[in-house]
Amino acid sequence: MKRVGLIMNKDKPEAIRKARTAESFFSGNGIQAVYLQEPGNAGEHVDLILTFGGDGTFLCGAHYAMENDIPLMGINLGTVGFLTEEEPEHLGRCLDAILSGQYQVEERFLLQVRLLKNNRTYYALNDAVITRGGFARLIRVECSVNGEQFGVFTADGMIAATPTGSTGYSLSAGGPIVQPGMNCMILTPVCAHSLQKCPCIVSGDSEISFRMLEDRKQTAELQIDGVDCEKLETGDQVVITGSGKTIKLIRIHPFHFFSLLQAKLAEWGSR
Repeated sequence: MKRVGLIMNKDKPEAIRKARTAESFFSGNGIQAVYLQEPGNAGEHVDLILTFGGDGTFLCGAHYAMENDIPLMGINLGTVGFLTEEEPEHLGRCLDAILSGQYQVEERFLLQVRLLKNNRTYYALNDAVITRGGFARLIRVECSVNGEQFGVFTADGMIAATPTGSTGYSLSAGGPIVQPGMNCMILTPVCAHSLQKCPCIVSGDSEISFRMLEDRKQTAELQIDGVDCEKLETGDQVVITGSGKTIKLIRIHPFHFFSLLQAKLAEWGSR
């Protein structure tokens, strides 16, 4: 290991302090630490990425990791930190484990998201969402799987989530919890104006289509992992598939999914 990329939530003083601690640790061991958010460093090749913040900061690091096939790990300084690996009070032992190679790499399924009107492609660790955003009017979206109509939804939006993202926005919208190792995608309507709005799990080999229906003039937004990426209009179509590539997450502890659910989402677990 020659170079490590650091990403931090600059609005959290503790995240800044922990990132500086990591920088000093790596420098003291002959490893260069690069802040990927600084101008000119976005294209810097690194061997590993560490994030300091919550799940939002982790997802910021995830998109750099996905594009460059670099292992990623998060230090939790957020509210939930469901995606992160370690708490800040254990940063020292975490850095020692990284330096000595005492960790495992877990690979996670990703979405490939393509907007047909401009042929732009995005990758998502958590989810791709068509949402009405700040507009008061509900949107009408046709959802199809492998060319067969799943339904027409008048709703705040539609979510296509990975198993990793099943515990995020999809869960809040009534979607199921899916173990991260599954090869599948989850379709979840958001506040659908219907008595029939059941989420659906489809194979990871499927092709999902979201189309903005032409029976009304409407606008929406395409969000990838919580970030606004594209403005959508009547007739626009988004195609979502499994990407065929994965993201590599660093684990220094055994991963116990259901114990993590109880620990991080406390309403479900005994206190």
